[in-house]
Amino acid sequence: MKQERKATLGKLALLVAVLGVVAIGWWTMQTDELGEGFASANGRIEATEVDVASKLAGRLQEILVDEGDFVQEAQVLARMDTQTLEAQLAQAQAQTRQAQNAIRTAAAQVSLRHSEKVSAEAVVAQRQAELTAAQKRHARTAILVKRNAMPQQQLDDDTAQLQSTQAALAAARAQVHSAQAGIEAAESQVIEAESAVEAAQASVERLQADIEDSQLKAPRSGRVQYRVSQPGEVLGAGGKVLNLVDLNDVYMTFFLPSHQAGRVALGSDVHLIIDAAPDYVIPAKVSFVASVAQFTPKSVETASEREKLMFRVKARLDPQLLRQHLEQVKTGVPGMAYLKLDAQAQWPERLQIRVPQ
Repeated sequence: MKQERKATLGKLALLVAVLGVVAIGWWTMQTDELGEGFASANGRIEATEVDVASKLAGRLQEILVDEGDFVQEAQVLARMDTQTLEAQLAQAQAQTRQAQNAIRTAAAQVSLRHSEKVSAEAVVAQRQAELTAAQKRHARTAILVKRNAMPQQQLDDDTAQLQSTQAALAAARAQVHSAQAGIEAAESQVIEAESAVEAAQASVERLQADIEDSQLKAPRSGRVQYRVSQPGEVLGAGGKVLNLVDLNDVYMTFFLPSHQAGRVALGSDVHLIIDAAPDYVIPAKVSFVASVAQFTPKSVETASEREKLMFRVKARLDPQLLRQHLEQVKTGVPGMAYLKLDAQAQWPERLQIRVPQ
């Protein structure tokens, strides 16, 4: 029994070795067939992925799309529960109205203080006139008393009246200053009320923006790849809800050795053959060539080690062609990429562009 198992394992090992030799021979034959003006490498179709996430913490209310659905940019994909935000918005709007009423009250106080100042200034004018009359009366009485034409008592009475009038004038002027201070205080209340209105309006706008952001919209057109969360779950800020694939940004990633990668320019033509559709040859353009090698030792000292340098290359498919065949675009599919390194070289017949109609 053990001998039969060993024999079986030996046959499997031999079969794997033979297949490996056949694959290496096929690869060598394909490379030789293309010639020095071409390069080829295997890769995998990929696309830009975008996560749709909640901006604020909260409960996920509903999801409006299913996995595999095609969505358009700005389309509403899911909604968060906004009851708390709406209550806060109502409170902020009430605070705005309250602050606006405070502005009107403060403005009325300003008008009142201005009226008080006008009244106080009128009293000052009246006291000033009384003081002028008292000064003249006092001066005349003083002359008459000096001539013994009027008793000293009259002069004393006029002096007292003069001092009383001066005190009344000082009090009236103080009342004017008080009214001016009241005006400035009332104007300060107006400014404070206006600031309160601005703050309340800013809160209203912030809450309205938060409510708008609670409708999770597609940042770009694409296909829903999978759900991350389900309705009813409580998510933290930045909690992921959906994952989208942008089918307008599809590319194949592959690797080339340094002696070939150095000859690849951005925008170079690439022809792709996908394993799932080998009858088609799909056009693409080189959109990225890595500036740093991968799969290589840290210290490269010998020529044999330099041959191990591999550079990552991305070939982007034509977005217009993708839009024509969105239903057929699949990510993760392996395939082959063929690059023309020599501008004078001609594509062989089997690599001429053939796309689905």
